[in-house]
Amino acid sequence: MDHYYQKSVEDTLNSLGVSGQGLTDAETTRRRLAQGFNELLETNKKSFGEVFLEQFKDVLVLILIGAAGLSLLLGKWESSLVIIMVVLLNAMLGTIQYIKTEQSLQSLKALSSPKAKVMRNGEKVEIASRELLAGDLMFLDAGDYVSADGRIVECFSLQVNESSLTGESESVLKTNQVIEGDHVSLGDRKNMVFSGSFVTYGRAVVVITAIGMATEIGLIANLLGSAERKKTPLQASLDEFGKKLAVVIMLIAAVILGLNTFVRGHDFIESLMFAVSLAVAAIPEALSAIVTIVLAIGTQKMAKEKAIIRNLHAVESLGSITVICSDKTGTLTQNKMSVKKVFVDEKVLFFDELDLNRQLEKNLILMAMLCNDAVTMQDKEIGDPTEVALVSLGENYGLDELDVREEYPRVGEAPFDSERKLMSTAHEFTGQSLMITKGAPDVLLSKIASIATSSGARTLSEAALARIRAAIYEFSSNGLRVLAVGYKEIGEGQVITAADEADLTFLGLIAMMDPPREETVGAVTECVRAGVKPVMITGDHKVTAMAIARQVGILQENEEALEGFELDRMSEAELKERVEHAAVYARVSPEHKIRIVKAWQSRGNVVAMTGDGVNDAPALKQADIGIAMGITGTEVAKDSAAMVLADDNFSTIVKAIANGRAIYANIQNSIRFLLSGNTAGILSVLYASVLALPIPFAPVHLLFINLLTDSLPAIAIGLEAHNERIMDEKPRQAQASMINKPFAVNIFGEGLLIATCTMAAFHLGLTSGDAMVASTMAFATLCLARLFHGFNCRGKESIIALGVFRNPYVWMAAACGCLLLEIVVRYEPLARAFEIAALTPSQHVIIYALAIVPLVVIQSYRLLFRRSE
Repeated sequence: MDHYYQKSVEDTLNSLGVSGQGLTDAETTRRRLAQGFNELLETNKKSFGEVFLEQFKDVLVLILIGAAGLSLLLGKWESSLVIIMVVLLNAMLGTIQYIKTEQSLQSLKALSSPKAKVMRNGEKVEIASRELLAGDLMFLDAGDYVSADGRIVECFSLQVNESSLTGESESVLKTNQVIEGDHVSLGDRKNMVFSGSFVTYGRAVVVITAIGMATEIGLIANLLGSAERKKTPLQASLDEFGKKLAVVIMLIAAVILGLNTFVRGHDFIESLMFAVSLAVAAIPEALSAIVTIVLAIGTQKMAKEKAIIRNLHAVESLGSITVICSDKTGTLTQNKMSVKKVFVDEKVLFFDELDLNRQLEKNLILMAMLCNDAVTMQDKEIGDPTEVALVSLGENYGLDELDVREEYPRVGEAPFDSERKLMSTAHEFTGQSLMITKGAPDVLLSKIASIATSSGARTLSEAALARIRAAIYEFSSNGLRVLAVGYKEIGEGQVITAADEADLTFLGLIAMMDPPREETVGAVTECVRAGVKPVMITGDHKVTAMAIARQVGILQENEEALEGFELDRMSEAELKERVEHAAVYARVSPEHKIRIVKAWQSRGNVVAMTGDGVNDAPALKQADIGIAMGITGTEVAKDSAAMVLADDNFSTIVKAIANGRAIYANIQNSIRFLLSGNTAGILSVLYASVLALPIPFAPVHLLFINLLTDSLPAIAIGLEAHNERIMDEKPRQAQASMINKPFAVNIFGEGLLIATCTMAAFHLGLTSGDAMVASTMAFATLCLARLFHGFNCRGKESIIALGVFRNPYVWMAAACGCLLLEIVVRYEPLARAFEIAALTPSQHVIIYALAIVPLVVIQSYRLLFRRSE
């Protein structure tokens, strides 16, 4: 194994066969065949066969297989065959559902996987981390995940958190120097970076030395456990509910077994088979599976609408959100910065009034391009939008950023971080060594000693400072984002740090416009309508923030804007009192974000928080739903978030809330469908047992109903498109149980209505004098009534209000069910196997007429009373 930490940068590049231009397309293809993809193998992934066999581990399925064997011993081979077919079909459906769900979740995982910036064909490009190859030149910045092992080629104050490998939480300061020794521990290989770690500060260029299973983290298989998924709280609570319900149903089945055997004198074996079949049909074993499928399908839909869910738990929480704390730049605004005005030589100029013949104006443009990491190539822009705007300003005057940076090379830097709000770079500039600093005006002004004018630099006077502040206020009050630029002379070869950012010479201000997104105003309005309070949190000036907040409708007349320094002066109790009345927070740090989230949560709110930087990660984790930016967000922020916005758009959050509410409602409706249908079956059997009537259903009837009227219609209901009126409702209480008293009353009432129609058909069948005809009519009526009841369970409103044909899947499920029932009833060999009697045309009409009664009654109730149940 090569010890790249012992090799010089040049030797490392030579041994990996790579130049400063990166890999070519031909070389990429060749290495891909040899190396494969940069991914860890999932050793615990189940095969199709394993998933299929797991379907038979269920106790109820084993009981059914036993019942099939018993039927065979009793000579009822048709019943035995039907039971085995039902078990196999259920197993197949369960396997397909599992695999489809896995595929959905895997595709979501792929959507939220980290990106990497590399040099390919001499150009800096962004690729999926799985496409990295040994030999790639990778660029790392603060907030990036390190997606492969690599040797550092260029290092600029790089600090990396390697806790996933070493267990040490403190960041490691890196270097590109050779490290001597044959047995150097991972933590001491300071010229190397390792997969699974992340950059907390600085930047670097590294050449990748190992990918996938060949990385250090791959060798120790440290991430294999992350492939396992926990059940969401809703799935866990439904599993618990299902177990309790199963106990109740087993007790009912035992009572019915006793009644049929000891009171009515039926054969014990037949009575046992009936009781077992009733238990299997009545226990909603599909509950958790249905929830998983609906969640998976729902998250796929959300991903298409640019909201990528990284944690299924977030879907459940979306409907409970009461507060959205959103960044301004790029989320509420377009994040398409363009320079509008500058302040230089103590005067304000429009962006197109600059003159390269005036040295100060030229220097302002040049320094803005030098203290800058953005690159524009053809139609591609790589870098922070603010820095891209500065590059574009230079391009408007015929200056290319790569040519400028080659003429005035960077020899050192103190990278930007969100706490000090500054970035500094060192250059050889027109025959002298200069440190250029750009950043927040209020921070930079505190470090200014002099001001550059056309007549030379002079000490900064109070009058000059007042003029600068007046320009900042004018720009900010018009909604412009302001950057200040300063510089100072440094010693040749001096290594600059943040401590050097003092005694600067003020050069100028650059004011940029980042207009609100067109859809933001509508999204904010919809937020308020849905009972969700939007809050703006920004690092910008208070005046700028307030101007934008008023434009989009976040800041109302009776609300206030607070600044970071005001938060610093407040106790937690004071902030808790004022947080409800503050709609805008300006000049805040990541620590302030955590306090704001906690203050809202202490008032019983469910909070969503957006973030993009490394330091936003704690706030994203503290929030009930952390939302990371997919475009501008760092990989650390994305990993801490439950949801990633692929388009960094505030309106996408609002759409996600609507989708989250719809998914939760669909799950609730699917559960309502399952439980009301099962209640109908239990009530029918109890009614017949108590009144000493013949057994209304054969065991195969119940199994057929269980297979036909459970999974497919329940999934179809779960695919209901969200109703526009769902945003008229207030947020759901986070701790509210899905199965509450009103919900249970509805289930019982609907089950009773279906059971009444079923028993009416049974009694009409008994008048023919043939118990088998009565059983057939009861079976067919229950089966059809449950299928038709699927239309009732689409939502709380009438199907006319919901849209009769808006959900084609419910129609398909109902049509499929009706067709299968007709085949079983009319095709003689199947009719014998399912213990079906021949019915007259009038009895067929009676079955359909009674089966549609619950649908008509419930829909009439909704239309007449015009209210939800």
